[in-house]
Amino acid sequence: MFTPLSPIDELARAFKALSHPNRLAIYLEVLRHSETSIKHSCCLGDLISHLDIGAPTISHHTKELVNAGLIHAQREGKFLRCRINPQLRDRLAAFFSSSQI
Repeated sequence: MFTPLSPIDELARAFKALSHPNRLAIYLEVLRHSETSIKHSCCLGDLISHLDIGAPTISHHTKELVNAGLIHAQREGKFLRCRINPQLRDRLAAFFSSSQI
């Protein structure tokens, strides 16, 4: 049975995932796409072309970001599209703006 994480546990899991430079770079790139793209998402190919990180490494770190709840990934044919989890993004923003969760 799935037990939901407490707000503090959820933030701790997100911070742990974002503590790796590659995952932070991937998250920021997905965030940038969510703010500038019509689809509010990006493909793994977009990440590979914009970041100096190889495909297997991108795939591994993307999975870690999904497991931490920071992004959602959805397969569209042969492409994997990533989009920001807006609820967790907002919780992170609230944490940094007022230190309340």
